Amino acid sequence: MNRTKISFTFRQKHDLKQKQNKNFITFANMKEYRLDNWLPTTKKEVEIRGWDYLDVILFTGDAYVDHPSFGTAVLGRVLEAKGLRVAIVPQPDWRGDFRDFKKLGRPRLFFGVSAGAMDSMINHYTANKRLRSDDAYTPDRRPGMRPDYPSIVYTKILKELYPDVPVVLGGIEASMRRLTHYDYWQDRLRPSILMDSPADLLIYGMGELPISSLVERMVAGEPFNKITNIKQTAYLANEKITVEADDVKLYSFEECLDDKLKQAKNYRHIEQESNKIHANRIIQYVENKTIVVNPPYPPMTEEQLDGSFDLPYTRLPHPKYKNKIIPAYEAIKFSVNIHRGCFGGCSFCAISAHQGKFIASRSKESILKEVKAITEMADFKGTLSDLGGPSANMYKMHGKDISRCEDCKLASCVDPVICDNLDIDHAPLLDLYHAVDKIKGIKHSFIGSGIRYDLVMHRNEDNKRNIASSQYIEEVIAKHVSGRLKIAPENTSSNVLRLMRKPSFKLFYKFKKLFEQLNEKNGLRQQLIPYFISSHPGCTEVDMAELAIETKNLHFHLEQIQDFTPTPMTNSTTMYYTGFNPYTLEKVYTAKDKESKLAQRQYFFWYQYQYRDDIIRSLSKLKRRDLIDRLFFDPKSSSKNRTEKKNRISREDMNFEKGKRGFSKENKKDFRKKEFHSKNKKYRKNK
Repeated sequence: MNRTKISFTFRQKHDLKQKQNKNFITFANMKEYRLDNWLPTTKKEVEIRGWDYLDVILFTGDAYVDHPSFGTAVLGRVLEAKGLRVAIVPQPDWRGDFRDFKKLGRPRLFFGVSAGAMDSMINHYTANKRLRSDDAYTPDRRPGMRPDYPSIVYTKILKELYPDVPVVLGGIEASMRRLTHYDYWQDRLRPSILMDSPADLLIYGMGELPISSLVERMVAGEPFNKITNIKQTAYLANEKITVEADDVKLYSFEECLDDKLKQAKNYRHIEQESNKIHANRIIQYVENKTIVVNPPYPPMTEEQLDGSFDLPYTRLPHPKYKNKIIPAYEAIKFSVNIHRGCFGGCSFCAISAHQGKFIASRSKESILKEVKAITEMADFKGTLSDLGGPSANMYKMHGKDISRCEDCKLASCVDPVICDNLDIDHAPLLDLYHAVDKIKGIKHSFIGSGIRYDLVMHRNEDNKRNIASSQYIEEVIAKHVSGRLKIAPENTSSNVLRLMRKPSFKLFYKFKKLFEQLNEKNGLRQQLIPYFISSHPGCTEVDMAELAIETKNLHFHLEQIQDFTPTPMTNSTTMYYTGFNPYTLEKVYTAKDKESKLAQRQYFFWYQYQYRDDIIRSLSKLKRRDLIDRLFFDPKSSSKNRTEKKNRISREDMNFEKGKRGFSKENKKDFRKKEFHSKNKKYRKNK
């Protein structure tokens, strides 16, 4: 059997530029890979392996990166480990003659389809529905390499070409659209994606266990159309099936169209069943058909999770992308995922809906094995970019009394208060960090994932846990932060934070104080970088003005900010669409039109001259002159000084308006620049 032998590695942008330099040195320990170290993507690669048929062919909207952070690669390796012949077709051309869908023929078992690691609409459009100019999951950021809704487009093409071959749908796009959901980009309520996509089965959440069960039963000879009871799957029945005693029956799609309150009530049941260890089957009628969602698997065991991460990944993009940059890969190339799941339950986040709220942690041995593999990569220079997960500091955390967890259906273990059954122990993380730092070749191991500071600040009854928490945050700040620690308070308003399921902003003040104390103790000058969201349900323009004032007093000039984007199947999106809190059924205000969203967003940049006038006008309309004073004028200064400053600003505004009328069009920018520098000069002098 002939085997094509190649040497291949990926480098970051600056490394690629260096490659053109005469002084560029090729690493002596560059590992050599054969083409068949990756799963095949073409007929030629299938032939190199000596195969005359395929069992499963996977189509994905992403480039093919053989790494445990890319779902299609994971499922491909899981199926390969079961002895199946698997191929991957990345980013197939859906326009024209469909040759990418034909080139490998029909598989023996089924086709698999995934839109990719992101919902395609989030990948394609901004929060203001503007088309993005790049794609982080495509070589060299090239846009236009996948359609809107690949889960639907790819499946329709496959069913047109091979109507008798089963199609299994997966990935986060399908997972979050398995039941009736609001689509922000179409601005309407949509039924389950199975009504638009002719897929035969949908796997939601993390797919290793359900896809393994599916292939085992198919290989055993069970007909595909008889396999309807696998956990963590959904399917469309072409009739209204009988609801059984333990089933959760939702309001139908048509009822939700007529009454938004019913959609809000539905969501509560969906989220509760997603967060239970022992969940029930969900039934929803659409037209004269039935969407059936089987309950999820319990959290993966340590052995099962290790089995997935220990598969023989090359940790590299396919050789077809040689000398091209895939930004999503570059971001995680030297990072290690240590656990799955998140019990934070943030209203706007889809992680718990996709991975579950219970933490599934890898063993220390499996993690260290992956770290050692990274140190052997040719372009690794000693720095791990992240040692984390959905949240940085939930590793090995679980309930003290598991029986209480089995009866729990709450979305969060930390909201509205931290559960007294939650075992907050940072000791396993500290032990892991110490073990990683001892590995030869590791110079720095940074924590890039978000840290839940409410867990760090929480005081347990067991003082050993408190000591471990204190040691943890000090070690992170002293050794595992690359100059900037990013955390996510998200907002400052108590009402908005309640709707977000985030802790009070008062806790942020306490953490900031601790951060500064630890910096001073360790002789460091690191920065604390907070994330904030505007236009979240419940957030008003006054709330954003208060946020600007709070962050001004903390001496922050915000940079990590975003407008709220309603993604399918989250609590926040349900509030956005229905106008109701699904749990209390109270009405919730939301800024929806472009003007209202931009009006909120401008407060992030209150310190920039070009936003000042609009902010003052907006707050004047709201009759909140007090907020103008607090934001732009020092409340501690004398009344006389404040009046003089207001009059000076008014004169500046008048001069600017005169300048706009008197100057020619080409000179207006120069006038504005002079005014801007003049203002800054006065500011520096006063300061």
